[in-house]
Amino acid sequence: MTLTLAILIASAAVYSWKFLGYLVPARFLERPVVSRTASLLTVALLAALLATQAFTTQSEVRFDGRIIALLVAAALLKFRAPFLIVVIAAAVVAALLRTLGI
Repeated sequence: MTLTLAILIASAAVYSWKFLGYLVPARFLERPVVSRTASLLTVALLAALLATQAFTTQSEVRFDGRIIALLVAAALLKFRAPFLIVVIAAAVVAALLRTLGI
């Protein structure tokens, strides 16, 4: 299987899921259980993405400056800083720590 064919198959699969979502009746989506599950699933997927990006390098778990940058971002979010400021501050902290070799 070539890379182009794999990309086309994956694109078709993702598009089909999006299309099938439009076919779900609105009354089904208005149920409290469905909306709660959808919101929790979104949070869980974002948390998993964050964990894999922050704590792993290739195939090993690594604790480095990214964790400190993540803690800085969490602290800024706790104090309700604007999202752009949070992202810039975390990036600056991560860059400084990488420069220092941490």
